[in-house]
Amino acid sequence: MRTTVRLNEDLLRQAKEEAMLRGTTLSSLIEAGLKLVLSKPFRSRVRVMAPVSRSTGGLALGVDLDNSADLLDFLEGRR
Repeated sequence: MRTTVRLNEDLLRQAKEEAMLRGTTLSSLIEAGLKLVLSKPFRSRVRVMAPVSRSTGGLALGVDLDNSADLLDFLEGRR
């Protein structure tokens, strides 16, 4: 199948060089890269700020990082 892909010029140059070093085509290199990415499950990363005590700078009192339900309650203001 034929398709058009827009790539950064530097990335395209690097990919062409890599394909040449490997003795393969740019298309094959792109296909291998896509297969590699798609073979791993996607995990969305969410940044969570741990509840910190303003007075001590450490973990807020009563927060147990090993108890995800209690931690979620605390972060959502239910505690």
